[in-house]
Amino acid sequence: MALSHRDYRLASDTDKAKSAGIVNERLLSDYLHHVFPFADEAAVLPSLRKPLTFQDLDTHLQTLLCEGDTADNSASDRELEGRLGPQPVVLDHTGGFEGLLFVDDDLLGVIGHSNFSSIRATTCVYKGKWAYEVLISSQGLMQIGWCTLNCRFNQEEGVGDTPDSYAYDGNRVRKWNVVTTNYGKSWAAGDIVSCLIDLDDASIAFCLNGQSLGTAFADIKTGPGVAYFPAISLSFKESVAFNFGSRPLRYPCEGYLPLQDPPAADLLKAHKLLGFVKNVLCTHIHVQEERMAEADCSVWRLNGEATVLITMAHIFKYFAPLMCQVYLVEDVLMNFLLGILEGGGSVDEHPLIQQLLDLFWLLMEDYEVNECLKQLMMSLLRAYRFSPIIPDLGFQIHYLRLTTAILRHEKSRKYLLNNVLFDVLRSVVFFYIKTPLRVKEAGLDELIPTTWWPTHFDKEGKDERQPKDESSDERLRRRAYERGCQRLKKRIEVVEELQVQILRLLLNNKDKRTGKASRYIFLNKFRRFLQENASNRGHPTALCPPEYMLCFLHRLITAVRACWDESCKKISGSVTSDAFVPPQLFYNGKVDYFDLQRLGGLLSHLKKTLRDDLAAQANVIIDPAEIQAASMGDLDEDEESGAAQRPAGSTPARPGWLGSPTLGRTNRFLGAAAVGLVTPRRPLGQPDKVKVRALAMERRTEEDIEGSHGGDDGLLLGRPVGWLQQPVADKSLLELTDGIVMMYNLSVHQQLGKMVAVADDVREYAVALKDTDEKMARCPPGRPDILEELGKSQKVFAEKLNHLSRRLAWINATTYSKEKMLDVYWLLRVCMGTIEHADRTGSLFAFVPEFYLHVAMYAYNALKNYFAPAGGMEQLPGYEETLTQLAAILAKHFADPRIVGTDIKDALMQALASYVCYPQSLRAVERIPEDQRVAMMRNLLAPYEQRPWAQTNWILVRLWRGCGFGYRYTRLPHLLKTKPEDANLPSLQRDLTIACSHQPCPSLLLQRHMARLLSTDKDMAASFLNSVLNQLNWAFSEFIGMIQEIQQAAERPERNFVDTRQLKVCATCFDLSVSLLRVLEMTVTLVPEIFLDWSRPSAELLLRRLAQLLNQVLNRVTAEKNLFDRVVNLRLPGLESVDHYPILVAVTGILVRLLVDGDRHRTCRAACVLLSDPCFQLHSIRHLLSEAGDQASLKTAPALASSFSVPVPSVAPPPLAGPSELKHFSLNAYSDYVSEDEKLKVESMLAFLTRESQKAATSMQPASEDDLCPICYAHSISAIFQPCSHKSCKACINQHLMNNKDCFFCKATITAVDDYCKPPASSS
Repeated sequence: MALSHRDYRLASDTDKAKSAGIVNERLLSDYLHHVFPFADEAAVLPSLRKPLTFQDLDTHLQTLLCEGDTADNSASDRELEGRLGPQPVVLDHTGGFEGLLFVDDDLLGVIGHSNFSSIRATTCVYKGKWAYEVLISSQGLMQIGWCTLNCRFNQEEGVGDTPDSYAYDGNRVRKWNVVTTNYGKSWAAGDIVSCLIDLDDASIAFCLNGQSLGTAFADIKTGPGVAYFPAISLSFKESVAFNFGSRPLRYPCEGYLPLQDPPAADLLKAHKLLGFVKNVLCTHIHVQEERMAEADCSVWRLNGEATVLITMAHIFKYFAPLMCQVYLVEDVLMNFLLGILEGGGSVDEHPLIQQLLDLFWLLMEDYEVNECLKQLMMSLLRAYRFSPIIPDLGFQIHYLRLTTAILRHEKSRKYLLNNVLFDVLRSVVFFYIKTPLRVKEAGLDELIPTTWWPTHFDKEGKDERQPKDESSDERLRRRAYERGCQRLKKRIEVVEELQVQILRLLLNNKDKRTGKASRYIFLNKFRRFLQENASNRGHPTALCPPEYMLCFLHRLITAVRACWDESCKKISGSVTSDAFVPPQLFYNGKVDYFDLQRLGGLLSHLKKTLRDDLAAQANVIIDPAEIQAASMGDLDEDEESGAAQRPAGSTPARPGWLGSPTLGRTNRFLGAAAVGLVTPRRPLGQPDKVKVRALAMERRTEEDIEGSHGGDDGLLLGRPVGWLQQPVADKSLLELTDGIVMMYNLSVHQQLGKMVAVADDVREYAVALKDTDEKMARCPPGRPDILEELGKSQKVFAEKLNHLSRRLAWINATTYSKEKMLDVYWLLRVCMGTIEHADRTGSLFAFVPEFYLHVAMYAYNALKNYFAPAGGMEQLPGYEETLTQLAAILAKHFADPRIVGTDIKDALMQALASYVCYPQSLRAVERIPEDQRVAMMRNLLAPYEQRPWAQTNWILVRLWRGCGFGYRYTRLPHLLKTKPEDANLPSLQRDLTIACSHQPCPSLLLQRHMARLLSTDKDMAASFLNSVLNQLNWAFSEFIGMIQEIQQAAERPERNFVDTRQLKVCATCFDLSVSLLRVLEMTVTLVPEIFLDWSRPSAELLLRRLAQLLNQVLNRVTAEKNLFDRVVNLRLPGLESVDHYPILVAVTGILVRLLVDGDRHRTCRAACVLLSDPCFQLHSIRHLLSEAGDQASLKTAPALASSFSVPVPSVAPPPLAGPSELKHFSLNAYSDYVSEDEKLKVESMLAFLTRESQKAATSMQPASEDDLCPICYAHSISAIFQPCSHKSCKACINQHLMNNKDCFFCKATITAVDDYCKPPASSS
């Protein structure tokens, strides 16, 4: 007789029992009666019981399972009253929806994909008390509740916006029924909302995580023809999952029934059968002694005992089919397995789960155990994700321990990896630790009873880490808070350690006896996961949330680093952390990079242009047919390849992230390709050429990754010629590391930046509370009303800070801890090592994906700006060496011709600009080799046209700050009252302001390099300065044009709105003008001969152009009642950076260097050129030292301001620190910024120019108009063009020829310019 699905059979002859290892009949009967007792069997004497054998066990078992069925079925029939609709209850995706939604395959999960979409369930209720649960996956705008069939929704109105619909909105904390009022609490992702309707009492209520929010609606409409459907309206990209009763309700409410009936009969059978299993586990048969004994089930082993095995086979005949139902798996099996682990201890101390899984695979059909494991993991994931946060994180630990125990079973692990973890469910959730939105409910007030926040701030509003004047009470509070944070961190570390254990199991590469090792399965699935999140063509709702990605990244780094250290120890006997990704991975076709951009451009283009380089340098041959396929296969890749891989008649699969089978699209060319050897590699001699062939990612084998020769094959195939062999034991770790870098680039860095907002909120509230305390201290005794209002504000700020400080402690422990900082630091070093090794491959460097450079810059930025609670970068091991290494990379590659992408080139330039803003990183730049420093400066001094010159110019300015005239400030005087990160400032000014908040730290070393280059390379110097002067002319002209438009708008009688973007562009042009002037000041100071040594070909021209621009700036800024004054006095938001000081001191610095600091001959030459410019006005120089304050211009300010939408004070505001801002500019008013020596130089310059102008006035001879240059009318004609013989002054023609070779007048090509002397007048 068959006993199980595995065809276990028992001989009918009783004499064969003993020979088969079966116990005698009496003992067997007692054993079976013990395992399968009747309900009243305890009252029956053993001697009176009917003997029980395996032959009649099946009948006995059926009898036991039928007990209680009748009562249960009648109860189920009674529960149907009051409900209409099919079973099971699902979302009505055929007609009960409005808008565009994505519904999961089980018809229980939904994602909004339009403005405000609505959907209802298939079942309604009209009588009784009913409940269902909604699992909140995202905390955005949603309205959840009940509606009738008559409700009509649209893209603007949803559940709760019509008379017969009722909804709860935890995003806005309100309830909705046409009108809206405050109700409930705010929800967060991971919460569970219970929706309750009592149609006998005509009321609706809601619960959040099992806590009642009270009655939301009373006296709802009931009666004949009125029935309510569960319904939801949700906005774009919001997602939830419903539980109508297909699974046990997480928070059942007494008296309320789920809309879907639980499988009561099957549930009773499952519990009975599980009881029989427990009886087997707790009973031990002593065959020799012919007796039974109680045993500890935790140490039970599947030892092949025939009696036990056949008994279990009978049980599993009925138990196995039941374990394919999700309700039974979650309610029966999962709770049973969790109970096994309740005793505590490590998972290794509970081998019973491993034994049970062996039993499952032995006694259940494959499809049954597969479905059981799938439902079990889905139940565990839901339980983990939607468990409330409690102080000891007990729920999360409990579910992770069971997950770990299941994944320790090799066969189960491989099945789950192959079919479930990345294909059917969001396995990344297992590595996420959600941040509690409500700290009190999470119990953080118990873990951190004492809160603390910074109360001492520096001039920039930043908190001081170790304030000198901290009181003893503050110190005690801070230390108590830190102890609480440590307690919280230890609890979180327990969860993180379990998550890392799970990943270590998935990364096991030793379990090869049952097929492909787990690591290689994980690797292919992980790559597919990255593809879904990296592809721009991927579905937006398929993307992994960045908060999940962040936690997953840190756990994966921890696991991979541990594996890497073990691998290095195995091969070299020592542990090293110098991990990097060899450049072969980028061009040998083994790793799929999808359609991500390479440094050299598109992959198909690189394979064509660098085909010969690949063959010569890496022994890789590109098949011409593959190149043609690569260039043409992008046209309809998704449709054709997807259709080719799908069975006939099937529909396209959805992304795995949504809980469905993986996408059926093929990889792009070279994505997950494999390399086939033409001939086996030899250990010595010239490497053989290899040919690339495309392979689907899922078909990759261990040999494709690790290779078969133990050397440079597998992932390391294509080692550059001349490179030493790289001893890497586990090459799969290289691809895992590469995937980690890619994952950080996808969304992790942005998430790190978002989490900093909580620390910013704490700082802002702390400043507000401190300000309120100071106001209360200054409040007059006779104003109790003011004191009362301040007290209310004080209480609100204190409560908010108590909440935020505990929440910040959680975020610091999960996101910004020292360990997380070391993870990002390791990632930075991986990227730098990879870039350095790839750089040595010459032209093959172009194959490197762009994200490696991006992640290097992102990681440094994160370490520098985001991890302040964990300490500064100075505490990291090898910190200075790393800074220098990164400086060398930025200095070399910001102008690397192998990099063609505009975005990555701009990012490198911006990173270098930021790098030189801070003393420590600037010193790192100075530590790189001299040839690299000189090359960097040469690239910076290249002409500005057709490249990101604004950032280049700012780099040069930063190298000069601290050396220029009045250029030693940390903040501009007129910006002292604004925050460095003021969002109203234009981006360039914000960068300048933040950078300038540090003490000036010029680089004299790099200045010397710049001076030597400009002095020795005359052509480069001329081109560079010509481009600087061109850009200055453009920037200042644009600035003047924009403020003229602002002035014209102000003078119109009608009310005008000033475009905020226009104001920011105007301010940016001003900032660019100032920075360009500073670069000119640096050049004049370091290499004055460029302008004053007229033996150089372009010196005179450059000096005349410089004088012309300086005069133009002075005249525009210093004229009486000029446009610049009026616009500055308006103080419009967006124009905060526009002021007299920055631009006038920059111009003054240039003039002082030209007219005071040089030798007599050169200063006279400079003065002559300056005075000969027709725009020169001496009063503009006198304006710099003006003492008088002319208030006439103030009278027009209120009138101008009233014409704008931006409010402007009607009276002059109180003066800021430093000089009054609404008076005429004078250097004498800026004693904190301009030294006495600098003022004396300005006075000397003024006296010198006064004398020289007087001399020029007396010696000037009147010139005939015919003798003046027809272009500028400022100088005499001194040049004649060949061959057309037109004439002008030398300054005009020289400036023109720097950009154009055509004649001013006839457009003929000028071949030569000769000196012109006016012929003497002929005598009559």
